[in-house]
Amino acid sequence: MSNLVHRKVGVNEPVEEKSKVSKNPLTDVGSEEEMEPLPSVPSGESIPQDKASVDVLDQVIKDLNPRWRNWVIRGVFSLIMLLSFSSIVYLGPVSITLLILTIQVKCFHEIITIGYVVYKSHHLPWFRTISWLFLITSNYYLYGESLIEKFSILTLKDNFLAPLVTYHRLISFTLYIAGFVAFVLTLKKTYYLKQFTLFGYTHLSLLLIVTQSNLMIQNVFEGLIWFLLPVSLIICNDIMAYMFGFFFGKTRLIKLSPKKTWEGFIGGAFSTIIFGFILSTYLCNFKSMICPTEYDSVTKNLIYDNCEPSSVFKTREYTLPRFIQLIFPNVKIFMQPIQIHALVLAIFASTIGPFGGFFASGFKRAFKIKDFGDTIPGHGGFMDRFDCQVIMATFVNVYIYTFIRSPSPNKLFNQLLSFKHEDQVEFLRLVKNHFGDF
Repeated sequence: MSNLVHRKVGVNEPVEEKSKVSKNPLTDVGSEEEMEPLPSVPSGESIPQDKASVDVLDQVIKDLNPRWRNWVIRGVFSLIMLLSFSSIVYLGPVSITLLILTIQVKCFHEIITIGYVVYKSHHLPWFRTISWLFLITSNYYLYGESLIEKFSILTLKDNFLAPLVTYHRLISFTLYIAGFVAFVLTLKKTYYLKQFTLFGYTHLSLLLIVTQSNLMIQNVFEGLIWFLLPVSLIICNDIMAYMFGFFFGKTRLIKLSPKKTWEGFIGGAFSTIIFGFILSTYLCNFKSMICPTEYDSVTKNLIYDNCEPSSVFKTREYTLPRFIQLIFPNVKIFMQPIQIHALVLAIFASTIGPFGGFFASGFKRAFKIKDFGDTIPGHGGFMDRFDCQVIMATFVNVYIYTFIRSPSPNKLFNQLLSFKHEDQVEFLRLVKNHFGDF
């Protein structure tokens, strides 16, 4: 029996008893007689786990007690994920974008599968089909908008993508209306409340996953450091909080996550702040990390390793507060602004970031499941690993637009090339009138 099926009715709990006590309209799936039999592995609903590598590892650590066995499995697969992630980052922004899109789809699949299993017994039609249509629509709209803004060169008339750009919003609206109409046509009497709950469930999933992944990709194109640094901060905080909690944790932090402790929370925060300062200092040495991704209209290529570093990455002198100057009159502080920004990001990642995990824990408790999936041994599903990254990506995007981002001449030039000829002439006339001959 698949994990999701077990979780739906409760581990070692008879279906009949579960149906009697369930009063929640979101999870009350009726008695066993009302439910259609669920196959042990529903087609297309579960992600196969690498059983071979898990079995080999189990044989090696079979003599350890369960607590340490889980620690080893979690550690081994954490290392595998870190090495894979590092390889993808090395390949550049395009590979990172594809990785984000892949993770987005897997996370959405895990969440929608939970809804599908819970509501399958009511024979509600087209749930997954409509959900995936909304996923495609939201991705097409958000990523299309980002590409048009970032690389307006695509709107040139001789480009075969021009119609998709010109009618982008119309196409997006048409796709959404198709899903909306399909949903209305599939409404079934006596199940209206459950179906509208599903409708909201799907849209909330899109808001939390698709929107945030889009913001994360925007961060990538502002400079790889704005992707790698916050992602690494969350990973560091997660690992160190787990380590401190595993060895020293005694005081429960929050009821939603019984295994989270104050010792782990404080130890993870302290480690993340130090790690953020060190990592930001190191990454500043590489132009491939600090340069925004631009489109070169001459070579027709993306460039992300050739730029003049902005003031954020240049060392400057900072004045100490007056009361410190009285004690240390000759002390001067030289830092790069990114180091201060990294401290802000680290504080957010270690204090507010974990609430993404707490939110996910509450979601899992609402549906009475332990994990979103079993894709990653020792970790659960993709959503279990990337829940904290969601809120972090949004914060970083807001932070960049508020304190970091400056207008890009290349972006403005690409937009100018997308104008009609008469609009280009008018633009140049306005520039000449404003600045004069130069």
